[in-house]
Amino acid sequence: MLYEEFNEFWDVARKRNIIFFYVGYFSQHVVSAISETVKARLDTAGAAGPTRRRIFSSFIEMSQNIMHYSADSLTPDAQLDQQMRRGSFCIGTRGDSFFLLCANPVSTDNVAQIRARLEPLHTMTMEEIRLAYKKALREEAPADSKGAGLGFLTMARDASEPLEFEFVQDPQEPGHTIFCIKAII
Repeated sequence: MLYEEFNEFWDVARKRNIIFFYVGYFSQHVVSAISETVKARLDTAGAAGPTRRRIFSSFIEMSQNIMHYSADSLTPDAQLDQQMRRGSFCIGTRGDSFFLLCANPVSTDNVAQIRARLEPLHTMTMEEIRLAYKKALREEAPADSKGAGLGFLTMARDASEPLEFEFVQDPQEPGHTIFCIKAII
């Protein structure tokens, strides 16, 4: 029975061309360990150097978003280092492209703010995204940002298509919404 359960999951992952999947709590140590595995998996998947760099850059941004903003935390919100927050991440292939998919719970109160940062990226050209990135580098980080405020711009800059995202009410936790984001590289 155990093997059948595992094999069902493995078959679904194989059919969807998933080369890496993790769900659980993210910390700097976990991200470091995942980084090594992701690098090795991208090598065996035949990803070219520039593609590997863009995938790895987006993976780091997604991981940082989970560690900074996931609403499910094992560490106090006020703790700025060694945070441990829940989320999930996967990398897969579709044709000649790679996709990165990330999900984590966020406070429902933050959904409008996150959406307002992502929606403009859909209408921007790659040149506009690059210029916005350079401008953001010169400016102060937004007050609500726990990093430099460049995460979504970095992912949009690295992606070959507009970022996809959605928000789904968390059925198990009132006040939380599951935030999903996908980048095609």
